[in-house]
Order: sequence, then structure tokens, then C-alpha cells
Amino acid sequence: MTLFSGLPADYFRFFKEIKENNNREWFNDNKQRFRESVQEPLASLVEAMAPRLKKISKHFVADPRLNGGSVFRIYKDVRFSKDKTPYKTHGAVQFRHALGKDAHAPGFYIHLDPAEIFYGGGIWVPPSPQLLMIREAIHNKPAVWKKATTSAAFKNRFGALRGDGLVRPPRGFDAQHPCIDDIKRKSFFAMAQGKPAQTKQPTFCSDIESAMKDAKPLMKFLCDAVGAPI
Repeated sequence: MTLFSGLPADYFRFFKEIKENNNREWFNDNKQRFRESVQEPLASLVEAMAPRLKKISKHFVADPRLNGGSVFRIYKDVRFSKDKTPYKTHGAVQFRHALGKDAHAPGFYIHLDPAEIFYGGGIWVPPSPQLLMIREAIHNKPAVWKKATTSAAFKNRFGALRGDGLVRPPRGFDAQHPCIDDIKRKSFFAMAQGKPAQTKQPTFCSDIESAMKDAKPLMKFLCDAVGAPI
């Protein structure tokens, strides 16, 4: 099993500085530093998590490539944002489902920035057909859904399910359904909170693995709903 020795101190320093210097000139001057202090350590984390992920499910991909792999790009999509700064101020990793082509497929996620870290799993703003499938699955199997999202292990690890939702029930769904608050969601995910110092601990990868195990019932429900194996 690949060992992960932790993120370097410059990882968090880099993101603190880019928050104050979010422009192309600064980034170009620090591009090599970005590769050495951010991309390569995150790729090492992906490699270390790969065998642990396989124990949870063989259908999620741990790809350590710096471009096109599990490490998120630093470039922001600013097309629909009022904030036009070009770079993200955090690093992140996603182990997406083998059938998924982007971040909108079911996946496990790790977020690492100077202020906080969190990790877990779910699906973020799925396309309309998949969103409808998930809503219908919750509607048709409320007991299975409740078991996946309100167990003692789930509550102890994540607190509660997260994800923005609609104000009103979506068309075709009963407002009195016992799971209507979750049916109204547009995203479905569970995240465990951590602290940056945790990334230096030898137990960091084990902590992430434990959270992924606790998120697996949720992930299984989501995958079953959209016809993806787990």
C-alpha cells in the first residue's frame, strides 16, 4: 500500500497567497511551485487511497494523473459567476464512478483548503434525467432511503445529509410524502468535517476510508437509482 506522508506546509501557504493574488501573472510566476506543492502531493494522496477505495467499491476510479485524473483543476469556470477571479482557492480530489464523465456523477470527494477540510461522498447537481431517477427512487423506497441517510453511523460521521433544494416540491411529487424535503434536493451528499492539521497525521487516509465506508449506503442508493453498479 502506497504511504501518504501528508501535505507539505507550502500547500496551504500557496492557497493563502493565491487568495490574495488571484491573477494570471502571479499564478504563472508560481506555476512550478503549484505543481510541486499542490498537484504532486494530491496525486500522492490519490495513489495512497486507491487500494483503500477498491475495498469499498471497484467501480470508483482513483486516477493520479495531474491532468484529467482525480485531482481537480485549479481553473474556475467563471462563465456564470459574478466572481471572475480565474483560480480556485482550495485543492480537491474526486473519485468518480467509472461510468461518470464529470463531477456530476456519484463520487467520493476530498476538499482541502487552509480554513477547513472535509470528505465524504454523494452526487452534485446531477443532470435532470438522473435527478428525476434519484427523486423517484426516494419516493418509491422511503424506508431504504431513511436507513441509508439516518443510521447511527451516518449521523455520527456526517450529522445530516446536505444539498441545496427547491422551495416547492418538484412537479409530480406529493408535498405530504415523508421524504419530501430530500426529494426537493438538487444535490445529495454527506461530508465529514476535519482540520488542516489532520493531513499531517498518519491516520489521515484511514479517516477518509472510514468516512467513505459510512457513506457507502448513501452511495449504493444513488448508484442503484441511476443504474450504476457498486
